[in-house]
Amino acid sequence: MHPAFSVIVFTTLSGAGYGLMVWLGLLQLSGRFPADATPSWLWAALLLKALVLVSIGLLSSTLHLGKPGRAWRAFSQWRTSWLSREGVMAVLTYLPAIALLAPIAAEIWTPYRIVFTATTISVLVIALVVCALLTVVCTAMIYASLKPIPAWRHPLVVPGYLAFALLSGAVLLAAAQAVVDRVSPEACIAIAVLALLTGALKLSYWRGIDRQALPATRGDAIGLPGREPSVFERPHTEGNYLTREMGFVLARKHARKLRVIALVLFAVLPLLLMALALLLPATGIGAMPATALAVLAGAFVERWLFFAQARHLVMLYY
Repeated sequence: MHPAFSVIVFTTLSGAGYGLMVWLGLLQLSGRFPADATPSWLWAALLLKALVLVSIGLLSSTLHLGKPGRAWRAFSQWRTSWLSREGVMAVLTYLPAIALLAPIAAEIWTPYRIVFTATTISVLVIALVVCALLTVVCTAMIYASLKPIPAWRHPLVVPGYLAFALLSGAVLLAAAQAVVDRVSPEACIAIAVLALLTGALKLSYWRGIDRQALPATRGDAIGLPGREPSVFERPHTEGNYLTREMGFVLARKHARKLRVIALVLFAVLPLLLMALALLLPATGIGAMPATALAVLAGAFVERWLFFAQARHLVMLYY
C-alpha cells in the first residue's frame, strides 16, 4: 500500500507517547519515581511531553482523511470499528492524564491547591496505564482486522505495535532522567531487553510475510475460482484511487536495505549504547538521548515498511 506520511507520523509519535505514559505510570505505582534525587516536576513534565506526542500524532492522522472535518463521526461506530474504538480510547486516556497534571497546574497558575489522596492517585495512574495500552492495541487492530491485507493479519502485528510503544517510551524516559539525574543500570538493561525483543518480533514478522502466500488467486478475483486466467488487457488505461493507494510496490532489494537500516536503528544501536552506558556510566548523558533518536528513527523506517509491503487483494484484479 502507499505509505501515507501522516499515518506514519501518527503511529510513531502516538505510540511513543502512550509508551511513555505506561512507564511513567508503572514507575509511579512501584514507588520508584519520582526518586529522591529526581525533582517531582520531571514526572509532570514527562507526562505533558507524552500528551504532546500523542496529540501531534492524533492530529496528524486526520490529514489522511478525505474530509478531516467529519472525523468526529468516527466515534459513533465504536461497537464495530477499531478506528472508532481507538478514538474513544484516545479521548479517555486524556482524562486521567489531565487529572494527574491538575494539582501542579493549579499550584502554578491559581492561588488554589488541589490535593489528591494516595488512593486517588493510584486509581488515576492505573487508569492511565490501562487506557494507554488499550489505545495502542486499538491502533494495531485497525490494521490487524483487515482481511484483504494478509500482511496485516499476521499475529505479530499487535505485539509489534506494543513492543515499539514500550521501547520508544522507555528510551524517552531514560533520556530525560539521564539529563537531570543519572543513568540507572536497571534502565539500561530494560532498554536492551526491549530492543532485543522488538528486533526478534520484527525479524519473525518479516520472515512470516515473505513466506506468506496470498489466500486468493486472480481467478478468485474475477469470479473464476480454481482457474488461472491470463491477462489480455488491463481493466483500464489510467490509474485510479485503488491503483494509487493499494498498488504501491516496493522492490525486494530496497526492502532488504530498509529492513537492515531499521533493525540497526531500533535494535543494534540501542544494544551497543546500553552496553557502553553500563560499562562507562559517565557516557550515559549522551548515550540515552542518542538511543532515543535512533529508536524513533528506526520506528519511522519500520512503520514505512509496514505500509509499503502490505499487498491488498484487490490488486489481483489488476
